[in-house]
Amino acid sequence: MLKSLFLPSLLALATLSPLTHANDISVIAQSTAHYAVGSYQQATIDSLTQLVKFNTVAVDGVASTDNPIHQSFKQELATQAKALGLDYTDYGYVVVIGLGDSQPRLGLITHGDVQPVDPSKWAKSPFELDTTSEPGLLLGRGTEDDKSAISTALYAMKAIKDKQLPLQKRIELYVYMAEESDWAPLEAFVASHEMPELNITLDASYPVVTAEKGFGMIKMTFAEQDVSSDDAYLVSFKGGFFASQIPEDASVIIANADKELWADIQQRAHTQVGMQYDYRWSGKELRITALGKSTHSSEPEHGVNAITHLAAILAGTRWANNASGSLVNFINDEIGLGLYGKRFGHIAYSDGFMGPMTVAPTVLKQTEQGIELNINIRRPQGKSTEQLKNEIDQALAQWQQDNNVKLLNMSSVIDEPFAQKDAPQTATLLAVFSHFTGIEDAKPISSGGATNSRLFPTAVSFGPAMPGVAYTGHSEHEFISVEQLTLNLQMYTAVMVELAATK
Repeated sequence: MLKSLFLPSLLALATLSPLTHANDISVIAQSTAHYAVGSYQQATIDSLTQLVKFNTVAVDGVASTDNPIHQSFKQELATQAKALGLDYTDYGYVVVIGLGDSQPRLGLITHGDVQPVDPSKWAKSPFELDTTSEPGLLLGRGTEDDKSAISTALYAMKAIKDKQLPLQKRIELYVYMAEESDWAPLEAFVASHEMPELNITLDASYPVVTAEKGFGMIKMTFAEQDVSSDDAYLVSFKGGFFASQIPEDASVIIANADKELWADIQQRAHTQVGMQYDYRWSGKELRITALGKSTHSSEPEHGVNAITHLAAILAGTRWANNASGSLVNFINDEIGLGLYGKRFGHIAYSDGFMGPMTVAPTVLKQTEQGIELNINIRRPQGKSTEQLKNEIDQALAQWQQDNNVKLLNMSSVIDEPFAQKDAPQTATLLAVFSHFTGIEDAKPISSGGATNSRLFPTAVSFGPAMPGVAYTGHSEHEFISVEQLTLNLQMYTAVMVELAATK
């Protein structure tokens, strides 16, 4: 994302646009956007309140079409759409909510499923829109990713319908129900249906995302083996929640710990920023619980990775090669506290537009064989998949040889980066963004995230997150501010008018 040292009040900018941008978008787009906010700001929040109530996390082994909560969520969508005078079609995994019957069409791409959540970390239920714990913020799972975009798009369409604007393009809102877990049903849907000519994904950031890094997972298992020693060794090492979240929780149990080791660990912990540690003794066994800060794994710089930081305070000892010990040795050797894989053999690289590849351990899974380490990478253009896989394999082979450790079940799955080079709507999106935010000379950007843009013709992403602001989706503190929701309602309305209702 772009970085900004200062972002003025979004709501003030939304209502007091600089005159220098007055001719960038049409008067009818401006007036309809103003009408949408004046008429439907609270209704948009009310819509989001209803959508957040549904725990639309994927259930392993259960298709979305067989998931009763997903079906109830879609019924709520149908109720809201029909109340607004919009048409509604359920294709199973995909719902299409439309306005108008003109050809060609403008597509708005969103999703209704959400990532897992730890309810113990929330002031209220994550499936209740919390408007009071932090005034000005709307907290709940899916508020930024991606249910607020659905509610905002619905009321932008309603404002256009109210104004009886003649549509040159039919507007279609696509809501996919497995974006966070399984893209195959959407790929099949796109292949078997005629898609709109212009498409905008409402699932990333502003100003306009025209390129996305490729998602990748590197997996390996550290084998469990007995340790018979009077020296300190690691009994267990745990951490992480799901693959696309920078983990904020990790823990370790150290056997045969002594006060000298504890003092070294505490000294290392004192040098870290953003981490909290709790130490508990039981005889000569020391348990350490670590708390960092979760964030979307596409933006590791906005989080504090509890797995890597906990490993780092254990770096004063070369641990015995049981599963936990060899795992911690590997993390300290090959990853450390860096974000870009610079220790990991020769895999690190960067692109001038997309930026550097990021490398982040996100989940540790206990298996019958030992501990499976999952490393999430986000790779830019500039290096072939074959070269990157070879470099990963070489780094793992060298580490095994150097440390007399046999890694099990090694694998890497690496998606291609995406770059949209044919999106005629980009100029309009940039003009709308500059008009309502006052941020001049806005340019397209790249994102570390992977959205459904890559499946739809001419698709680029437009919001809902502002540049320079940490994305809260996938974190344990997900929210959208009322200011941002209001600004999004204005901009989405203006974009629909400019692209579908004016010549």
